[in-house]
Amino acid sequence: MAAYIARRLLWTILLLLVISAVTFLIFYVLPSGDPATARAGRDPSPALVASIRHQLGLDRSLPAQYWDYTRKLFFHFDFGHSFTNNTSVKSLIFDRLPNTVFLVVGAAIIWFLAGVGIGIVSAVKRGSFWDRALMGGALVLISAPVYWMGLVCLYLFSNDIGRFKIFPGSGAYQDAHGFFSKCWTLVMPWLVLAAAFAAIYARLLRSNLLETMNEDYIRTARAKGLPERRVILRHGVRSAITPVITVLGLDIGILMGGAILTETVFNIDGIGRLSFDAIQRGDLATIQGTTMVLAAAVAIMSLVVDILYAFLDPRVRY
Repeated sequence: MAAYIARRLLWTILLLLVISAVTFLIFYVLPSGDPATARAGRDPSPALVASIRHQLGLDRSLPAQYWDYTRKLFFHFDFGHSFTNNTSVKSLIFDRLPNTVFLVVGAAIIWFLAGVGIGIVSAVKRGSFWDRALMGGALVLISAPVYWMGLVCLYLFSNDIGRFKIFPGSGAYQDAHGFFSKCWTLVMPWLVLAAAFAAIYARLLRSNLLETMNEDYIRTARAKGLPERRVILRHGVRSAITPVITVLGLDIGILMGGAILTETVFNIDGIGRLSFDAIQRGDLATIQGTTMVLAAAVAIMSLVVDILYAFLDPRVRY
């Protein structure tokens, strides 16, 4: 097991190095990504651009620049300074990161509980009206874009512009104080962010549970006279839910990057909103920093999932 973890850890480090190389090439080497010109502002003089290039170390060789970039990134977690306000990108990211984590974790809890519950009900009521209604609704939620759902929910349910004034509107999270107050302002963003994933998990669990319920050990459990509820929950769901749990961690990492639309629609100061604002202002250093953090989140969650899966199924270690 130790050798497997060491191999996966080595691959994760290698993956992060590749990602850092790609982001470096995109943001520092391509002509459209010249940070000196972007930082100099409109109509800069050649002397000013040359001075900034020297200050940023862009007049050195490409390998020297990349080594300096990776050294600061991996040994000092330094992403440089924002081009627009000269603030440390690391401080900007750490100021916004808790909001994104709060948003994603809350949405993950909702989508997991809702997806598992709907999947069980749909599998147990297979072929019934409820099965068709739940799976049809799941298909609609999977097909609906997140930003569209967010705007529709604001139009219908927000207490500022909504037709049915139930939930706090866009921007309420910034003014909320206290844990429960912040949770209340995030109910609608949580539901919007969780909807598509809950639908996917419901369909996945339904399919796994229907397949599991035809296994011999399920027939044996029924033949022993166990109550049907115990057969489903203790024997069927326990086996069918394993693939769902293994993809949960990876989906949380992916969602860290996908929260940009939800944070923008609901005006939440998270990593996604920081990326959106940086793209609008052409702040390459901030874009690069948020890209690396979100990519690292996906890679680390993938590593955690692989290790957990190896504990559940020792065959994957070989």
